[in-house]
Amino acid sequence: MTTKEYTKDVLGEKSGFQIWWRMLRPHTLTASFVPVFVGTVIASIETTVHYGLFFAMLLASMLIQAATNMFNEYYDFVKGLDTEKSVGIGGTIVRDGISPQTVRWLAFMFYGLAILLGFYICIETNFWIALIGLISMLFGYLYTGGPYPIAYSPFGELFSGFFMGTVIIGISYFIQTSYLSVEAVLLSLPVAVLIGAILLSNNIRDLEGDKKNGRKTLAILIGRDNAIRLLAYFFISAYVFTIILITLGMMPVWGVITLLSIKKPINAVKVFKNNHTPLEMMPAMKFTAQTNTMFGILFGISFLLNHLYSIQSLA
Repeated sequence: MTTKEYTKDVLGEKSGFQIWWRMLRPHTLTASFVPVFVGTVIASIETTVHYGLFFAMLLASMLIQAATNMFNEYYDFVKGLDTEKSVGIGGTIVRDGISPQTVRWLAFMFYGLAILLGFYICIETNFWIALIGLISMLFGYLYTGGPYPIAYSPFGELFSGFFMGTVIIGISYFIQTSYLSVEAVLLSLPVAVLIGAILLSNNIRDLEGDKKNGRKTLAILIGRDNAIRLLAYFFISAYVFTIILITLGMMPVWGVITLLSIKKPINAVKVFKNNHTPLEMMPAMKFTAQTNTMFGILFGISFLLNHLYSIQSLA
């Protein structure tokens, strides 16, 4: 068995349609769904949801993220950072033999589809959305593309949390209500922090390989142990800030249901502390992504529960 075949077997990778599905890195796409869901649910308290805009925003966000993942795969291959032994990547180029140019072409095609959806959103709302969307797409490309990739710097967590958390929630809220409130921005912060945590956990797992390839990620600069502590602080801050939002009346008391997701981040930190190889740390990545998904869905559901309770009270 070759090294490539062994790696594919260990990672449980299959051929056929699965090759193209893995290229999208579907396990990461909840980081697009959650912000759109949360922003729309918050807006639903103040207005009737326009489902056409909701689904257009959701699909556009997922297309942009999938394209960003493809650019990541392409540029990491071109710069020699990904090999057939690399863990945590789609492996479309290095293990499945798909042409790098094909991956890049598909990424631009996804961007094109996102632009068409954005055009529809702008027609229904405001063309300022186009500018924000184009800036978001530019930073998605610059994450690994361009002369100074964001992914190779200590600012990856900041940019990913801001654009995929606060910006997406803000746009999702705005296209439903036609304005952006301070409350909506503050409510975006717990989700933004957890999206940043996903990238931080990725950088903890890849720390040694990234260091050898000259990256300067936050995890490398502060060291493995401190990076794990910082990840724990990210998790804690998301829950603490949620409690603060409830206390301030910006979020319904139902928001306490987000605590039902707390076992996932605890497991993530434990796995990182007790394991050191990329394969051994893969479950920690999974737990971190699941934290964002469960927390975000419960976060949004708390507003829906409050809305239903208010309707029943008036009946």
